[in-house]
Amino acid sequence: MITIQLSDRQKKIIDIVKNNEPITSESIANELNLTRATLRPDLAILTMSGILDARPKVGYFYSGKSNFNLFRDKVTSIKVSEIKSIPVIVDEETSVYDSIVNMFLEDVGTIFVITEGLLSGVVSRKDFLKSAIGGMDINKIPVGIIMTRMPNIVVCTQEETVLDAAIKLIEHEVDSLPVVEEVDIDNRKGYKVLGRISKTNITSLFVDFGVKG
Repeated sequence: MITIQLSDRQKKIIDIVKNNEPITSESIANELNLTRATLRPDLAILTMSGILDARPKVGYFYSGKSNFNLFRDKVTSIKVSEIKSIPVIVDEETSVYDSIVNMFLEDVGTIFVITEGLLSGVVSRKDFLKSAIGGMDINKIPVGIIMTRMPNIVVCTQEETVLDAAIKLIEHEVDSLPVVEEVDIDNRKGYKVLGRISKTNITSLFVDFGVKG
């Protein structure tokens, strides 16, 4: 199981708050010789996880690590299967134009491409933009020409944790992952696409944690 580790800077922030609470973000930034914008992600993580408590016009307080442990336990106990959403899938021979239409009708940032039932590629808005700028005839060119092909696709399974998926999204700098299972179709081994998990899925989950506690 992957464990959440606080960064050295986050630990320093906690110590500063412990010794000076209540303290504003501006004062914390001054203590560390950093800008408030630089600290904003760290403060968001520490408050969202419950280690720090933020009060408007007052500042930050140290609230302890018990909530952080609860937060960590939640994230590492929820499986991808519980929050995955419906994937948008097209065949490799679908035209770039029709694939673009699919993407915008479904309001997603990534489309998964299959060939004879198995995952064969992924195409993003950036890929579509490049093809349009490059002067391709998007009505005639199949999406298979511009997609990123296997095995250069990062995937996740239903049994992986939400934290596992989040780390893959961050490390590989992608907006979503296909949720897959290994199958054998007509003696062809590969991945069947069962769903997708995106930054939006995970952000919604974190917001739900914040609402329900």
